[in-house]
Amino acid sequence: MEMLNDILEKTKKMIDRYNELTNMVSDPAIIADNKEWKKLVKERSGMEEIVEKSIELRKATEDLQSCKKELENEKDHEMREMFHEEINNLENKIDTLVEDIKILLLPKDENDDGNIIIEIRSAAGGEESALFATELMRMYNYYAEQKRWKVEVIDINETELGGIKDATFVIRGKGAYSRLKYEAGVHRVQRVPETETQGRIHTSTATVAVLPEVEEVDFEIKENDLRIDTYRSSGAGGQHINKTDSAIRMTHIPTGIVVTCQDQRSQLKNKEKAMSVLKAKLYEYYQSQRDNEFKENRKSQVGTGDRSERVRTYNYPQGRVTDHRVGVSSYDLEGVLNGNIDQFIDALILKDRTEKLASS
Repeated sequence: MEMLNDILEKTKKMIDRYNELTNMVSDPAIIADNKEWKKLVKERSGMEEIVEKSIELRKATEDLQSCKKELENEKDHEMREMFHEEINNLENKIDTLVEDIKILLLPKDENDDGNIIIEIRSAAGGEESALFATELMRMYNYYAEQKRWKVEVIDINETELGGIKDATFVIRGKGAYSRLKYEAGVHRVQRVPETETQGRIHTSTATVAVLPEVEEVDFEIKENDLRIDTYRSSGAGGQHINKTDSAIRMTHIPTGIVVTCQDQRSQLKNKEKAMSVLKAKLYEYYQSQRDNEFKENRKSQVGTGDRSERVRTYNYPQGRVTDHRVGVSSYDLEGVLNGNIDQFIDALILKDRTEKLASS
């Protein structure tokens, strides 16, 4: 009962704020300020689910009280049985709603609903690592296709054998970051390379970095802090994609962060894309600096960004994929590489929520 009252009290303030926002977003004066209007619409949208469940909880609580009162005054045996059954159903419904709302009340990552920037780099294993990086990129493309998200390549550096030294791409779609942020870390492959003549299993790795695509940032990117170089776009083996210096290399001098983009033939479009990735990298950089102050609090969270953390192994001889953070394995290697990775992501989300609930 104490938990229920606490939830009802907390959500009352949220319902009041939601109603206030509903009035504000229809105010002509606020609509005229597009930046402020978008900010308020985003806040209101983020509260919608919890407000709906909170209203449902209030209704169920009122119905429960009404049923109990009716039961006290009811003499008919059959009617009393009906009230008992209804009370039991309402109590179960209230318990479920309380648990749902407890999860929704957990601090939400402000980037969860947004797009995601993924960087894949070959690591240990030479050409075999580069070929594995290609398969990882294809896996995320298939996953995005299943979700009806759009993939946009920013930069790709290929090898002569069709592998990827490094690649940067954006996945655009509602909630892309909330699910794919758990892919960050070291991905390991165990298999016999095509070039291996004695049938020995090799272990190679590729790293995946995950960044939220941020439209607005709370820091200034000064023009004097940027060095922008242009160069000729090129593909694997040095074959030129075009004959103009359209590729962009953007360096943020204070931090040393470098971003390249050569996907478009237009230098202006490449510059816009490079700036988008630079914003995301600087956002992560400044965020990590702030997070260092709260390192102890973050230890209990599921790893979502440590590049040194081995997160998953793809074992070809056994046809097995294992996520080491949650101990979940799949023996459908082909299916996983075709984008069927929700079983791992769902388990990671559940672990993340369980640990946050335990520490809240």
